[in-house]
Amino acid sequence: MNRTDIPGSVFAELTSAFGLGKVREERYLADGLMNANWKVDTAAGVFALKRVTDVSLDWLVRNLGVLDALAGEGLPVSAPAPTVSGALVAEVGGGVWCLFPWVSGSHLRGVDLSLSQAALLGTHLGRLHEALGRACSSGLLPAVPETVTSGVATPERAVEKSERLSGLVQDKRAGTAFDTAAAVSLEQRRALIGKYADWRPQGEVPDGSHGWTHGDVQYRNLLWEGGELAAILDWDRVGVRPYAEEVVRTAQVQFGVGGVFDLARVTAFVRGYRSVVPLETSALLDGVRRLWWKRMTDFWQLEFHYDRGDFSFDELFTADEALLHWWTERLDQVEDAFAAG
Repeated sequence: MNRTDIPGSVFAELTSAFGLGKVREERYLADGLMNANWKVDTAAGVFALKRVTDVSLDWLVRNLGVLDALAGEGLPVSAPAPTVSGALVAEVGGGVWCLFPWVSGSHLRGVDLSLSQAALLGTHLGRLHEALGRACSSGLLPAVPETVTSGVATPERAVEKSERLSGLVQDKRAGTAFDTAAAVSLEQRRALIGKYADWRPQGEVPDGSHGWTHGDVQYRNLLWEGGELAAILDWDRVGVRPYAEEVVRTAQVQFGVGGVFDLARVTAFVRGYRSVVPLETSALLDGVRRLWWKRMTDFWQLEFHYDRGDFSFDELFTADEALLHWWTERLDQVEDAFAAG
């Protein structure tokens, strides 16, 4: 199935499954990375239709089943629109689909938020973590294990992965500009890994508390309207993680723009979160170091490019590579910004 088009027979079956009636307009939304999304204007209302491709059906149904409770607590969350049979997903045309009421708003990069909005985002994330904890207590989510682990890649394994990718780049007889840049980046990454290997996190048990988290809070999954957060989208990756992991990752994706961290907004965001959830400074610093090392030793965008022939994440690799170098040169400054929150 083409990513941007829905075959007519499949679309007709979907509109019947969700009881949408006559469709006035169907428009593909290009903002998503992993899944595919459309805006559909129908006799039953305006909706966001989503084809989920990267999580299992059971996992998706479990996650969608939590949203009604979260919305009931006043969080900016839209519960899914069920099918006419009451299911939260429809299996049609070999795909898995879900439907949400349309929410107006804009996707804003972190640097386009004011300091107060950055802090507001932090408070929303804290409230979300607390609400997911209550959903777990009420039985909507499985119990949280006593401990969680987070693997720390060895320098040797990271270098091995980078050398394999370098070999794939070299095998391309007619290299592109991206191939040339990737070859240079891989060589530089091996040098960084060797230089900073002793700075990697020690141990596989992260510091601090853990619980149920969203898993992908970032600007493509947030809608802002009138200065307020209108909706948190994309609930595919709900899972148990260290809270610091989600806080740090959200800050990196939101405020690591143009190859640099906006440290003032990082601090405002963390301060907003900690006004709701008293996350320990030691946990934050551990989370920062773990994410930095993960970015140092991970090559997933290049694996998509060279192993799968999927070039969707090429620009993301270029941006993340620039940020990694800036971050590495300023480890203390970045960690101080998180600790000041």
